Amino acid sequence: MNQAVDPPEQRPESRTGRTNVAAVEGCYQLLLWLIPVLDNLPRRQKFQLGDRMQATAMQVLDILVAAAYTRERSALLQQANLELEKLRLWIRLAHELQLLDFKRYEHAARLIDDLGRQVGGWLRSQQGRGHPSRQRIDAKTP
Repeated sequence: MNQAVDPPEQRPESRTGRTNVAAVEGCYQLLLWLIPVLDNLPRRQKFQLGDRMQATAMQVLDILVAAAYTRERSALLQQANLELEKLRLWIRLAHELQLLDFKRYEHAARLIDDLGRQVGGWLRSQQGRGHPSRQRIDAKTP
């Protein structure tokens, strides 16, 4: 009896074998929340500020997926951090222009902050690899 077997789920893995999908999933969840919110912006801002925010969040997702599938992640993760900073400023601008109420602004800020922490931690873990000055020095080594 032949049964079709689904292939195992493939996830990007670091050298230590841990999956690095937390940041990718965090960005996906941000977009899942953000897109409907941006659809409710006034027409003029939906096609200016809203499109820019959506495109930037999607760019972050693209960058994080690329980082998950390459060994040279540092430059990509730095780019993701830069794009997140732009997104933070545009979300703040939307709030100050009264396009986002405080509750939505606060939620977006938390999602972006959490994502920034994940990306920052991932970046720090990548920068610590292969640098002798950052490796733990054993006290028994002369």
